[in-house]
Amino acid sequence: MEQEKNKTVIDRIWDILASVKTAVVLFVLIAGTSMVGTVLEQNADYEKNIKILTKMFGGSLAPAFYNVLEKLGFMNMYHSWWFVAFLLLFAVNLIVCSLDRLPRIWKLVREPIRPLQPEHLDKMSIRKTVAVRGKLSAAKDTVVVSLKEIGFKPSESQDAKGVQVYAEKGNYTRLGVYITHLSILIILAGAIIGLFFGYNAFLNLPEGQVSSVAYKDNRGTEVPLGFELRCDNFEVEYYGESDMPKAYKSWLTVIKNGKEVMKKAIVVNDPLTYEGITFYQSSFGTIPKDEGRGILILRAVSKDGKSEEINARVGDSFVIPGTSIEGRISDFSPALTFDQAGKAFTYDENMKNPAVSIEFSGSGKQYSGWIFKRFPQTWTLPDGNRVEFIDYWGAEYTGMQVRKDPGVGIVYLGCIIMSIGLYITFFMSHRRVWVNLAEEKGNLSIVIGASAHRNKAAFESKIEKLTSMISAGRKGGK
Repeated sequence: MEQEKNKTVIDRIWDILASVKTAVVLFVLIAGTSMVGTVLEQNADYEKNIKILTKMFGGSLAPAFYNVLEKLGFMNMYHSWWFVAFLLLFAVNLIVCSLDRLPRIWKLVREPIRPLQPEHLDKMSIRKTVAVRGKLSAAKDTVVVSLKEIGFKPSESQDAKGVQVYAEKGNYTRLGVYITHLSILIILAGAIIGLFFGYNAFLNLPEGQVSSVAYKDNRGTEVPLGFELRCDNFEVEYYGESDMPKAYKSWLTVIKNGKEVMKKAIVVNDPLTYEGITFYQSSFGTIPKDEGRGILILRAVSKDGKSEEINARVGDSFVIPGTSIEGRISDFSPALTFDQAGKAFTYDENMKNPAVSIEFSGSGKQYSGWIFKRFPQTWTLPDGNRVEFIDYWGAEYTGMQVRKDPGVGIVYLGCIIMSIGLYITFFMSHRRVWVNLAEEKGNLSIVIGASAHRNKAAFESKIEKLTSMISAGRKGGK
């Protein structure tokens, strides 16, 4: 009590920061707030999070909860001052805990093993006794060989009462928990570097267009990339004849100082990374009509095999090569189907089932029809000629998540160090063994004492093996 009264304010603060309870409280706060930040979409539109809160609390309470959470910073939680403060306090707690306990552990690690008095061996947690016949020197040689065979480098001490052989292994494994602490600090450092010097943004890039910026939010806050990115092409693959996307791919080109320096086709889980900025395929869509439409890419093939690629827009005309038949593109639909009466109509603005209507004339014949991109059976005309629907380029955009995280390499390093620290902490231990040999009434009494600060059961099996080898008078070999 007297010692507690004499503590200064600094001592009391140190005790709080060195407390495991403080670590638990901070960990719970970080985990709890992170759960809220996971449920709520960060930097999202008001409507998105209102829908989430309405499902949880009802429509009447959702706006009030939203206002409270927004004022507390939960809509941009990972950049809020209090979340960063939690991370920094947790880091300080780890450092103080380590500094408070490390000197004592370091002393144990550096202290070399010494011989023990026989009475101390009786109090060891692992203890075995063996009685054998023979000379003391021969028994000592057997003990030395046996210890080496189970992985120890023994030392020996001799006095008037007999000989003691002793060894230790893994004394530095007591530092495993501090290696783990270091790894957590490295991971936290990488996370904080990523928070302050990195960003999460998005970019909707139409086919054929170039952008030198991404956008951090729906207000249009620009983030310079430091280079230009061009979308050369975009393509969606669907499941069979359904409208469910199976895969979507973007062909991208990186342009630096006016030169093309990198090309890559990205799909989900296979992004493009350049100068520390990563572009993830995340969505797609169709450019609104009022912002312009793309170019129809067709291939006209005559009955005798002559072909020609055609780039055209609605209203343009073309001639099937080697014939006098002219086709005029009269209409286009991004998603065409027919009602029960056989009337065509567009059921979606996205390119789910693109089709082009073409009117043909020539050689005294006139006919028209819809040609579908996803259904090649519609490409053959009544007269045997073909018009293949290859693409409708420039009408779609690729939606990408854009992420820069300069701390990610530091986080990976921390994870590697953590794996090493956890392996040392849970699968290795500081093991010590003493073998005392003394002559008693013509026989040799051998007492084995051992200790392990972790994984005692596994070490006991080693001592059992050592005991068997000594009992058998083993001189080496298997």
